[in-house]
Amino acid sequence: MASFQKTIKDIRKLRVQGANEIAIYSLCFLRQYVKHHGFGKDFEIVARKLEKVRPTAVVLRNCIEILKKEKKASTIDRLIKIINTAREQESKYSDKIIHSQNVIMTYCHSGEAMSFIKHSWTKNKKKISVIACLTEPQEQGVLTAKELSKEGIPVTLIDDNAMGHFIKDVDVVIVGADALRLEGLVNKIGTRLLATAASSAHKPFYVVANSLKLDRRENFKIEERPVREIFRKITNKERIKGVEIRNPAFDITPWEFVTAVITEQGMILPSKIKKELLYEKY
Repeated sequence: MASFQKTIKDIRKLRVQGANEIAIYSLCFLRQYVKHHGFGKDFEIVARKLEKVRPTAVVLRNCIEILKKEKKASTIDRLIKIINTAREQESKYSDKIIHSQNVIMTYCHSGEAMSFIKHSWTKNKKKISVIACLTEPQEQGVLTAKELSKEGIPVTLIDDNAMGHFIKDVDVVIVGADALRLEGLVNKIGTRLLATAASSAHKPFYVVANSLKLDRRENFKIEERPVREIFRKITNKERIKGVEIRNPAFDITPWEFVTAVITEQGMILPSKIKKELLYEKY
């Protein structure tokens, strides 16, 4: 069994990233944990410690809430299957969003967005191209560019500051999500800038996210990452005297900028997402 410390370190160091991937990785650890220790009093302590490593993403939290009610190893397996199969179900709707000759802009590195775009290329045989934003400061857009390029999809990698310049050449924007909240879409910092650029250029902005990303938490926190992720870009010697450095990992995009959310249940308008979030489900 992978150690608890290694599991936490892999998530904290971004060796495992993305709300779904973090949840699956943590659930796999918890499956081994309950095999040896069961769902005793320490289970929730261990689960909550895992959740706090990346506090903004909500999938793991929702899975833990379900496990508290259904304390069975089979529940863990079911949750992993739900997350994995959701991508396949979401991707079936790509034909309604993506058309041949479309230029797609995307941001960060979302497993769900990647599956959605790749499905259009491999299954629907749409001749598309992608503009991937670099996504500072960790440059996850490089992972996106590499993954799509391996499929043969033409990809252009751009600096985040260039998104407004290239948005005129784009047909549709497709991103993932870490959480879907009443106040808006929670995703990698910079997503809001892309959404406003798309809105000003009258380009549709779609989010691909499964229903486990619905977030009703009252105590919501935007994670702030270590400042060295930004600091190393400025100078590798010493801090700039008198300058504070902050590094929020996520931002919130108001629903007014979102065209629709594609879930495993279909294409859902923001108004319905907001209505759903007003009712208890988990």
